[in-house]
Amino acid sequence: MAIAYLGLSQVSGPLAVLEGVRDAAYDEIVSMRLDDGTRRLGRVIEAYEDKVVLQVFEGTEGMSLTNTRTTLTGRPMELGLAPEILGRTFDGIGRPIDGLGEVRAETYVNVNGLPLNPCRREYPRNYINTGISAIDGLTTLIRGQKLPIFSGNGLPHNELAAQIVRQASLGEGSGERFGVVFAAMGVKFDVAEFFRRSFEESGVSDHVVMFLNLANDPVVERLITPRAALTAAEYLAYECGMHILVIMTDITSYCEALREISSSKGEIPSRKGYPGYLYSDLASLYERAGIVAGQKGSVTQIPILTMPNDDITHPIPDLTGYITEGQIVLGRDLHAKGIYPPISVLPSLSRLMKDGIGEGYTREDHQAVANQLFSSYARVADVRSLASVIGEDELSETDRKYLAFGQAFESEFVGQGDAEDRLVQKTLDIGWKLLGILPRGELDRLDGEMLDKYYKARK
Repeated sequence: MAIAYLGLSQVSGPLAVLEGVRDAAYDEIVSMRLDDGTRRLGRVIEAYEDKVVLQVFEGTEGMSLTNTRTTLTGRPMELGLAPEILGRTFDGIGRPIDGLGEVRAETYVNVNGLPLNPCRREYPRNYINTGISAIDGLTTLIRGQKLPIFSGNGLPHNELAAQIVRQASLGEGSGERFGVVFAAMGVKFDVAEFFRRSFEESGVSDHVVMFLNLANDPVVERLITPRAALTAAEYLAYECGMHILVIMTDITSYCEALREISSSKGEIPSRKGYPGYLYSDLASLYERAGIVAGQKGSVTQIPILTMPNDDITHPIPDLTGYITEGQIVLGRDLHAKGIYPPISVLPSLSRLMKDGIGEGYTREDHQAVANQLFSSYARVADVRSLASVIGEDELSETDRKYLAFGQAFESEFVGQGDAEDRLVQKTLDIGWKLLGILPRGELDRLDGEMLDKYYKARK
């Protein structure tokens, strides 16, 4: 029999303190009834002796210290799941907001999830095609990988996220089932509408599950949103046998919500005011990606975060880089040139790329072409620096070819339309076309057999 507790000891921001409680458990959900009869949900985030600290999802505004009735449910936050969640839109804690009614749940799952047993993990193989050359060709996304996008304020990460959702697939000829779980945290209403409209108009909504936490929604809800999304992804992957791509934006909003809650609890701050457990908290999200032995599906993550002041050493991108297997970095210099997507190739990498490309996956020349494009574009930066000192007219003929290669690489390879969907094979063909600008003798990352087969000098 559930016991209702009358009154609260203290209210502070989104937190409430309740005393005289017995048998409360960490992460337990509570139901709170206000004076006017409305109900709000909360979660136990701290329990000691007979006192508990509650996170109130809808906020504590209007809550009475004397008349609020709190009932412990005896269970954690759970999400009702069924295959029909595909094509549905939910709020930050998993309640339907698309007007299609409640989900007829086949199972209820704890949103906090469980860590994957390392012994049951399979090494990520095979690739996910995003249709974006700078990703597919040079920082290939592998099934089961976590590959974040590091962006900044004013850069088109929302447009890039929407394009990935519209275009992502398992590659040409794959008969396996694929789906996308999209989680937006702390976004403005117009941004949420942009995502919703983009998916509907492109016809991909039927295999997308959306979780939307708006900027004016409660901060506490923001902490649940990525966990609800990952719970849905794990269900579709491991129970329904699908390959699921999870895109989460913006992780910075999530971390700021975590900082606000930590401050309200009076915890000792660490770097930049974030709690000392920021690393482990982010790891509890990122490490839910992977492939489980004996299961057909996989969970792949693309978390998107905006770097405050474009500072890649900020705690959020810094800790994210330690946990994940690479990063895709958006560059303000390319954006200023009008290049979309403005992916900075040199600081971007995918540590698992080599194991999911090549013969049998993409094409036998993929790794070698990627290495050569990286090497040649790195040389472009040196030549541009030299040209700024001595002038372009004083450069050697080879150096001038590198300048031409750099300009063509940024406009033709990195740059593409926001509706342009390229197969990996087309991306590699573009790479060979650009390498044709350079003399054959400069292509030292390619063997003679590949050069004979693919290289054509560009006039």
